[in-house]
Amino acid sequence: MRNDDRSIVSWFAFAAAIAALVVAIVGVRDDGGESAAPSGNGGGAPPTITVTMFDNFSFSPTTVTVPTVGAVIHLVNDGLLPHNMEITALGLTSPVVQGSQELDWEIGPFAAGSYEFVCPQPGHAAAGMKGTLVVTESTGTASTDATEHAAATDEMTASQMDALMLGVAQQFPAVTEGHGGDVMEPTVLPDGTKEYVIVAKIVKWEVEPGKFVDAWTYNGVVPAPEIHVLTGDKVRLVLKNELPDSTSLHLHGVKVPNIMDGVDPYTEAPTKPGGEHIYEFVAQGPAVGIYHSHHNAQEQIPDGMFGAFTIDEMPIPQKLIDKGYTKVDKKVNMVLNDAGVIGLSLNGKSFPATEPYTLRVGQVMLVNYLNEGLQGHPMHLHQPSGWVIAKDGVPMDEPTPTDTVFIAPGERYTVLYMGQEPGVWAWHCHILNHAETPEGMRYMVTALIVER
Repeated sequence: MRNDDRSIVSWFAFAAAIAALVVAIVGVRDDGGESAAPSGNGGGAPPTITVTMFDNFSFSPTTVTVPTVGAVIHLVNDGLLPHNMEITALGLTSPVVQGSQELDWEIGPFAAGSYEFVCPQPGHAAAGMKGTLVVTESTGTASTDATEHAAATDEMTASQMDALMLGVAQQFPAVTEGHGGDVMEPTVLPDGTKEYVIVAKIVKWEVEPGKFVDAWTYNGVVPAPEIHVLTGDKVRLVLKNELPDSTSLHLHGVKVPNIMDGVDPYTEAPTKPGGEHIYEFVAQGPAVGIYHSHHNAQEQIPDGMFGAFTIDEMPIPQKLIDKGYTKVDKKVNMVLNDAGVIGLSLNGKSFPATEPYTLRVGQVMLVNYLNEGLQGHPMHLHQPSGWVIAKDGVPMDEPTPTDTVFIAPGERYTVLYMGQEPGVWAWHCHILNHAETPEGMRYMVTALIVER
């Protein structure tokens, strides 16, 4: 967290206030989501076992035991995204189950053993959507651990759940290794060109306390450092590839010559491991863009290869100046993700490791939402009023009031918020299983602390 944010918050008071955040988000509890009790059909027929698939990239249960004669897997899609199940070692793939749909998938017979199953939809397995199929001579069932966990959840009293959720909330903001998105300073060449060296490499990245992943990064952080330039600047980007795979660099939402578009094999050859590529152009703003990979992008981007690229400052509409939005006191880039090894996250971190933000009453915060995930996210900030002033880096003729803004993959929205009522205000994706679990808040959640 930046020093200016720490300076205006009494952290003792904050620790007490943040507990109120527990009740700020309306939670959804999946009481049946962790168990998969088999239903026998009698007469030696294969058992039916329910497996539920969620948009937070998980199966429930994660371990399923079936007999060698086979089973009927009753697949239930509890989310909005398409999901299905693949048992790669057995060469079995279920039909795709659309959001809120379900179907029966008969599998077997097969040899005893343990087999990994995954969701084969792009990026889902890398985000952790996988489990284990155990084939034995016994009757099919969910794993003992999963069944007992479900029973414990179902039998949890209101007080027990309250205490569990409070405990998670009180960890916020959890300290983790690594902070991404800070502004990168250029090297200014003799002719005035601003040069930025961008090194693509894999690092250990702590997404949430104790959860380290092999993130694919630019300069070792997620999101990559922000690059901010002004209209008329001559820009030189030096991409150095230290990855095991080839890559390229695309400037999404930034005006560049076609030869600098970063789309191999059309505008350039891929930058191979150990190689480098130079991109040069003159900045034209204003722009709120993203720099990211355009090579095997369905994996490289969600795994961490993304960062904000901004040109100039977004002008404040006269209508809002007349309402008191005379200047921007704080700027926040909030990069959304939901897939790959990073998973559901804000700026490369998952609650309780997300970064809180601070604002005084009457101050104005400019937020650039940038979606680098595989699905849309309705971002909702409690209480402070918001005004959308730009979409995809283009200033709007008429600002639009909002407290929830939906950002599709690849979209960028620029929103102005003014601090109004003091307090700790929840800030989260309003797809509720992107923000809540039965054990408390998680994933795409943070808070805005407004002080007098």
